[in-house]
Amino acid sequence: MTVSKWVRRTPVLVSVALALLAATAARAHHSFAMYENEHQIKLKGKVTNFQWTNPHVYIDLDGVDVNSDKKETKSWVIECANPGILNRVGWKFNMIKTGDELTVIVAPMRSGEPGALLKEVTLPDGRVFTNGGPAGPALIH
Repeated sequence: MTVSKWVRRTPVLVSVALALLAATAARAHHSFAMYENEHQIKLKGKVTNFQWTNPHVYIDLDGVDVNSDKKETKSWVIECANPGILNRVGWKFNMIKTGDELTVIVAPMRSGEPGALLKEVTLPDGRVFTNGGPAGPALIH
């Protein structure tokens, strides 16, 4: 191959390589299949930890399922979107603090463990925030 052909093909080769790299990174991200998106629950409780980190933000909540006959408090780990998505829907890194009383709508884990995907959070001051588009909407209120 001559130098001139190589120079003409380089932008195409770089574009193909970048496209393959982006596809690999997107495929590496996990799905939300472990959560019961059709069966959402509402929890009320106290924040024990809030992690504003990549790749996901987490809320640890000692909470009670408000619609359950058993008013049993469980320690929930609630997965949220990444900080970039949450910033775009109005979240701030310091809006949730340890000790805050929250109401959340979540999709619980299919396994029955106290873990969940956040759909909506109501802060102590009454403001309501979603988890961004990829997580889907709250189906209950």
